Amino acid sequence: MKQKIVIQLGMSCDKSRSKALTMAARAAGVTSMEITGDARDQLEVVGDGVDSVCLVSCLRKKLGHAQIIKVEEVKKPEEKKEEPKPAVPVPVPVNPPQYYFPPAGYYHHHYPTHMVVCEEQPSNCPTM
Repeated sequence: MKQKIVIQLGMSCDKSRSKALTMAARAAGVTSMEITGDARDQLEVVGDGVDSVCLVSCLRKKLGHAQIIKVEEVKKPEEKKEEPKPAVPVPVPVNPPQYYFPPAGYYHHHYPTHMVVCEEQPSNCPTM
């Protein structure tokens, strides 16, 4: 769980601010730290699994005054849900027709397309 810890320190000069930042950087689990506040007397530490009590006690040994102001969980910013865009129709490829050949030995009988008429009297024309 990522958490944000704000610690009030008795810092009067840049040297003590630099000491506070280096001590916070050495603490286990710290990902970022920053000096905040109107008088630049607050240390804001962000990290995962940071022991805030141990950090404050170390700061008290080196700098004198240190107290925890606030410890809160850092929540991920909510991602904006994008509206689904209308899908562009994808042209479906048209497959050529499949030709199947008849199996071997298959014979299709073709019927004659013309009619044969038989006359009783033969004429000079063989087909009519």
